[in-house]
Amino acid sequence: MARDLTQLEILTELESDAAAALNRHLSMAKDWHPHDYIPWDEGRNFASLGGTDWEPEQSQLSEVAKAALITNLLTEDNLPSYHREIAENFSRDGAWGSWVGRWTAEEARHSIVLRDYLVVTRGADPVALENDRMAHMTNGFAPPVDQLTAQGQAGFLYSVAYVSFQELATRISHRNTAAVCDDPIADRMLQRVALDENLHMIFYRTLCGAALDLVPDQAMEAIDLIVENFRMPGAGMPNFRRHGVLMAKHGIYDLRQHLEEVLEPVMRQWNIFGRDDFGPRGEQARERLAGFLENLAKNQIPRFEEHRDRALAREAARV
Repeated sequence: MARDLTQLEILTELESDAAAALNRHLSMAKDWHPHDYIPWDEGRNFASLGGTDWEPEQSQLSEVAKAALITNLLTEDNLPSYHREIAENFSRDGAWGSWVGRWTAEEARHSIVLRDYLVVTRGADPVALENDRMAHMTNGFAPPVDQLTAQGQAGFLYSVAYVSFQELATRISHRNTAAVCDDPIADRMLQRVALDENLHMIFYRTLCGAALDLVPDQAMEAIDLIVENFRMPGAGMPNFRRHGVLMAKHGIYDLRQHLEEVLEPVMRQWNIFGRDDFGPRGEQARERLAGFLENLAKNQIPRFEEHRDRALAREAARV
């Protein structure tokens, strides 16, 4: 029986794939500038400079839009943690290192533009935003299967599988947040951020697909574990549960979207359920994954939607 490849061996074998994916990304990515997306003429001084501090009535955002924008901003704020995870599980050399640097630089724009928008338009309390940023970044981010990668398995496979799904999930969250902001400036900004996330997803999805071809069983096990243990990168932030419930209830990101717009399209791209190159371990992982997805579709999603519809009906009745 062939032995598993180590992380270094996988990275070495996939170096040319990484270089090709990086070159493709650079040919498609468009530079943009956060300051071009901010309505600066709406800005005014706060009390420390003789102006007026934030008050809730200054925000023109609905509670749903505010919760979604704050969640998206705090998620993007935690970039140093994500950079560390990617740098440790990929490499700082060659095409891998070039990608890590480029991805980090592009991602940094997202927190810049989201924060500037919320502060300039007074869409949210800037003091609360700063307090939550401090708490969230201090806690950092740990991948959902950190305990497995710590046991000497190929952390790259878990990392690349996770970001293949997570970048797409983040893109959808930004896109749907744009729809509830009721502001053409926010819409333009969030659509721009979502375009970045989509290109990032394509890079990671391509490399995870290459890993599936190289080490099918190892990659399949990683994909199964990531899907079954998936959580969004902002899961540890302040008020995440309350904001997440609001976002799910109002269609910004819910279980059905997670299944139908994230998990299923990515797995179709990899041909997970049509491949014939798995050994016993890969087959077992695929069977576990199929069972998990079936339970999600037949039990978890209908249960969530039933609870959501009842909650929305109660809200409508109160109005």
